Amino acid sequence: MLGLKLPTDPRWVNIAQKHIEDILVDHAFCEQKAASSCISLIVQYPQHQALVAMLTPVVAEEWSHFERVLEQLSKRGFTLGLPRKDEYVVALQQNMLKGGSPIQRLVEKLLMNALIEARSCERFKLLSEEIEDPELKKFYYELMVSEAGHYKNFIQLAKTYYPEEKVQQRWEEWLEYEARVMKDLEVRSDRMH
Repeated sequence: MLGLKLPTDPRWVNIAQKHIEDILVDHAFCEQKAASSCISLIVQYPQHQALVAMLTPVVAEEWSHFERVLEQLSKRGFTLGLPRKDEYVVALQQNMLKGGSPIQRLVEKLLMNALIEARSCERFKLLSEEIEDPELKKFYYELMVSEAGHYKNFIQLAKTYYPEEKVQQRWEEWLEYEARVMKDLEVRSDRMH
């Protein structure tokens, strides 16, 4: 369903489980950034009614996820700490097409967001299946379902504003690029992506 070209390294979930504080902290910041990204799109493109209507509830949902991750941190005696540079997102930003029409730039942003949601969904699925903590297993299953919906929202919006065949072609390019990024990124214990 997600179309990712390279699955997560199987070692990641084992490493993540051993460093759950780091993963939860990074995850909290990912949810915060996801909410901010949706707000930014709404602020930049208020004239696009479908985008505003679709992303407004996503903002609330992503912020709710942030709050839920904070709750998981608190239950375990962990604190949020300082944000970390997201090397995955920085690498994805390098693939953004420069120039083009305002709609093409919007589509680029939507596809990049879709890709981040797809990878998050895949990672949450791994955690929901492999992690030993029963509460976190259930937690990550619920978030996996939600992230899958967000991924679909971004793809649908791209197809609302740009020809479907062009969106599909560019989506395939994004997927190929993301696979190269994943191949080159170090498997780390302190990152959700």
